[in-house]
Order: sequence, then C-alpha cells, then structure tokens
Amino acid sequence: MAVSPVKSLLWEQFPPMSQSRVYSSTVHHEGLLYVVGGCSETGTPLDSVEVLDVESQTWSQLPPLPRARAGASAVVLGGQVMVLGGMNRQQTPLASVEMYHPDEGKWETKASLGQPSMGVTAVERDGKVYALGGMGADTAPQALVRLYDAEKDQWQPLTSMPTPRYGATPFLRGNRIYLMGGRQGKLPVTALEALDLEVNSWTRYPCIPSRRAFSCCASSGRSLFSLGGLQQPGPHNFYSRPHFVNTMEEYDLDQGVWIKPSRTSRMKEKRADFVAGSLGGRLVVLGGLGNEPSPLGSVESYDPVKRRWEYLAPMPTARCSPALLQTPSMLFVIGGVSQGPSNAVEALCLQETV
Repeated sequence: MAVSPVKSLLWEQFPPMSQSRVYSSTVHHEGLLYVVGGCSETGTPLDSVEVLDVESQTWSQLPPLPRARAGASAVVLGGQVMVLGGMNRQQTPLASVEMYHPDEGKWETKASLGQPSMGVTAVERDGKVYALGGMGADTAPQALVRLYDAEKDQWQPLTSMPTPRYGATPFLRGNRIYLMGGRQGKLPVTALEALDLEVNSWTRYPCIPSRRAFSCCASSGRSLFSLGGLQQPGPHNFYSRPHFVNTMEEYDLDQGVWIKPSRTSRMKEKRADFVAGSLGGRLVVLGGLGNEPSPLGSVESYDPVKRRWEYLAPMPTARCSPALLQTPSMLFVIGGVSQGPSNAVEALCLQETV
C-alpha cells in the first residue's frame, strides 16, 4: 500500500459558516458540503442548513429543517440528503426522518423510524439505508436495526444488534457493516460486531482490548483502529483519576486479531473527543482535548508501513467535538468547540505530488 509523504498533506481554509455549530450532521455530494442542524452557542438545537460549494468556496443557505435537531445522522440517498433522528429543542430524541430534494429546493417528511432515537448510526449502500442502534426517549441504548425501502417509503426491521448502543462508528467492507465503539449511557462500548447484509445475521469479534470514553474509531486499509480517549478508573486501578491516553489498538480484519501494541504504536499526544480518518494511506487524528486548558490543534498521522506516528501541520483552528467528513482527497473538519462553538471549516488535502 502506497503511503503519501507528510509534505503532501496540506491545510486549506474555507470561508466560515454563517452559524457556529457543534453536533451538526454533514454529507458531501457532487462537490457540495451540506451542514445540517447542530447546537448553537446557547446549546439550542438548530433548524438552519447551509451548503458549501467546495470549488467556488461559497456558502448558500438552504430552507430550514422542518424540525430543529442536533446529533442527527445524515446520508445521501439517490442524490438527496436524508436526515434521521437526533435531539429536539426539548432535549428529547426524535423519530422523524426528513429528505432534502436539491432539484426542488425543499424538504419532505418521510416515514419515521418508529421509535425516537438519537445517535443512530446510518449507512447507505446500494441505494438502501441502514439505521442501527440509537438512544431512546428513556435514555436507554437501542439494539434496533432498520432498513429503509425508498420505493415504499417504509422502514423494515432487521436482526437486532447483539450489543445495544448509540453513537457507534460504522465501516463498510464487502457485504458487511462493522460497528465499533459507541456508548450505553456513561459506559463506552467495547464490542466489535458486523452485520452480514446477505444473510441478515450478526457476527461478534474480539472486543476492543481497553475501555475508554471519548475515544475515536477509524479504518485504514485492512485494519480498524480504536484511538485515544479518557481512561476511567477500573477494578485494577480503582484509586486513579480519569486520565487522557494515547492508546492505539489495531484490529487486523484479515487475521481476525487485535495486534499486540508496540512501543511506537502509541500516538504522540494523549487526547480525547477528537476526530480521525484516513488520507493518502495514512491514519490521521485531529484536535480534541488533552492535558491543556484549551482544545488541541495538533494533527498526527500513522504510517502503517513504518508503523509509527508523525506530526502533520496543525489545524488552523484548534478545536474538539468537530464533525469530520471524508472524501477521497480531503478530510473536512467542520465546526466543533474552540472557545465556544466554532464556525470554522478547514480541510486537510492530499496534494498530487509530481
């Protein structure tokens, strides 16, 4: 696997959003970056939607969402933007699903999820949308799996997840959706499970070796990674206080094992509440919170061939809790918290090296 040199990854700053926001939902389609809802400076869920034309670097306002929401999930289905679940202004989860039609410039209400859910994991594959898990109105994690049939505008139940959870990270590989991490109330989930879409059945894999809150999951090549976070006191270290860690745990999908960590596999910095993606054959982690009073701007990348971490150029705007959006040549970091909620939009770009 070719790994791009560090100097080929450079930051590009885009004009800021008109609205500072955290916990927004983002999708990218045909050169347009949609930013939907989220929370404002006062912590109120937003109904505003804006779209960035990446090439011309111009923002437009879209018609507002029918319902304000934060922490929703969004996918592109047949060129339209579908927004699922989330939290309303009364701080209760939503069951509603809304679809934006770019050609008509308007929102349409679709069949609801049936049960209110925040932190639903949504995946689009082959014109179908899968909605997995979520947190219900009773704050309990859900194990529900639902498949959206666009022709009938219906949600059909599939086999439930072995481990109920919300806020899990999905990875598509072949005909499987792998689910990693997520939460059950205050407890981070260590279960790694995959839904086989052809036979509609779940497989459990070995759990993430250590339990960390506000960690980050990412995928690169044939591996899944569980990164950083806040280590909670456990039975073996009962007296310790919660502390930031630079842990990296790597699951080899082909071998079906967690690789024994080496001295160089730890990230250079301890961090939690950050984002991670892959670019140019590298695993990249960005921002977050560490042992500093303000959010981190540092960015580092893991080279899977040399099996070590290297610093990249820092983010122009240091922040935690941003939204991350990945395209083949860019990692967009959108909003989040710097001093308060941020309106910054920046992208780490893979430059073609000649």
